[in-house]
Amino acid sequence: MARTSQQTTWQSVRDEVLRRIQSRDWKPGEPIPHEADLAREFGCARATMNRALRDIADSGLIERRRRAGSRVALHPVRKATLDIPVIRIEIEARGETHAYRLIECALEAPPPQVAARLNAASGQAMLHVVGLHMADGKPYAFEDRWINPESVPEALTADFTRISPNEWLVLNVPVEGGDITFAATEATAAEARALECRPGAALFVTKRTTWRGEARLTTVRQLFAPGYGMKTLI
Repeated sequence: MARTSQQTTWQSVRDEVLRRIQSRDWKPGEPIPHEADLAREFGCARATMNRALRDIADSGLIERRRRAGSRVALHPVRKATLDIPVIRIEIEARGETHAYRLIECALEAPPPQVAARLNAASGQAMLHVVGLHMADGKPYAFEDRWINPESVPEALTADFTRISPNEWLVLNVPVEGGDITFAATEATAAEARALECRPGAALFVTKRTTWRGEARLTTVRQLFAPGYGMKTLI
């Protein structure tokens, strides 16, 4: 049955497709009608239907293959929702006071693995910003960050004694994509001094690189003090 124009936003189309999947009108592994047929049924533009199906595919509930059409995922993957956290807000949500201590801020050539993540030429200078996030006066996260000044030139004049680069970038630099790695490591002597823990203590580590189009923006390694835990949504 065709829908009225008020009912054919891509969000409303998506919701009806989700209802059919969740109610098993369309069962796992089954093909779903072609996009053009669904657009006629819903009384919407094909672009509207395409947008709705892309959103559902991004959630892992349907599989879309060029020329083969779409089908309900046989084993749907639940995807976690990960935002770039502002550590100040994370700390204040715990009822604690945040402070950021700037340790280093300088233009220098990054090591090869960092240059590769930022698509930088050998010897190309990047802005290296190292600092420590504190919660109620105790070390919370040690942050080692490189910023590409060609992609983010305004970072060269930002005052990171007043605002952490983590928060400044979230507020000022649009991001289109990125990758993130979670790992565990043992604290080196220098990391142990910064985080006020024993050398060899288990630390939670995140490594994140973000980009906009072809431009790499920043890459950061964050080490959290012992006892840190992460919570997200699925």
